Amino acid sequence: MNAIRSTPMLALVAACLLVTASAARADSGEKKHLLVLGGSAFFAHDSVSHAMYTMAKIGERTELFDVRFRTDMELVTKGRLRGNRKNLDYFDAVMFYTQGDIALSDEQKADLIRFVKEDGKAILVAHSGVDSFRESWPEYIDMVGGAFVNHPWNQEVRVRVEDRSHPITKHFPESVVLADEIYQVNRYSREKVRVLMSLDPSSVDLTKRGVQRDDKDFAIAWVREFGKGRVFTCVLGHRNEVWDNSGIQKMWLEAFRWAVGITDGETASLPLPTDGD
Repeated sequence: MNAIRSTPMLALVAACLLVTASAARADSGEKKHLLVLGGSAFFAHDSVSHAMYTMAKIGERTELFDVRFRTDMELVTKGRLRGNRKNLDYFDAVMFYTQGDIALSDEQKADLIRFVKEDGKAILVAHSGVDSFRESWPEYIDMVGGAFVNHPWNQEVRVRVEDRSHPITKHFPESVVLADEIYQVNRYSREKVRVLMSLDPSSVDLTKRGVQRDDKDFAIAWVREFGKGRVFTCVLGHRNEVWDNSGIQKMWLEAFRWAVGITDGETASLPLPTDGD
């Protein structure tokens, strides 16, 4: 089975990024706008700043999108804001690398759902974004496709690339070997999302304390449609070196392109691979 490791940076994928840059600019028209939300009032992963920087560099390198960083929720509104602050109507996509039950008003929640369902905009979710609003906002969990339970493994693992035809993951070989904190999620149904990447259960100790999924369905990255909009979720990203991986960077670029409608890819569910796959 083919695999790539997270370091060093891969020259081939880096070259693909440069080729994609001109294509992205050509097929996108005006530059897009991405709002990246990071951290929370009580905790933020050390890699949040690095993730924000990485997304900004991807946008700058490809000239496809610009990035605004926020560690508060002020811009998550369709209401008018003071000064030159931009509300949701300005953005094409919102990325969550947040954590915990962040304070949003009922009006802000409704505005974000409208942003996706009715306006046809995009949501991107990184790592602990699935640990956001777990207790306070079920519709967010439904939208992003799952909720954090725990992380039994923080080690080198093998990730299966289940869909190598989707534009987000077609640049990967059939498996990827990398080291990261691996989330286990619940309130997740394979029937409601299209899993693009999943943990190869043979690469980890399934007897570790906290492992709950008897079906061995440890989804890593998936897509779904939500109303008129699109959602991409990837639970990788705890470590800085994951964000430095050029294959992962290309994944996020292609995720953005797919989510804002520049490219198309299937969202119908896929069956769970068997151990022999």
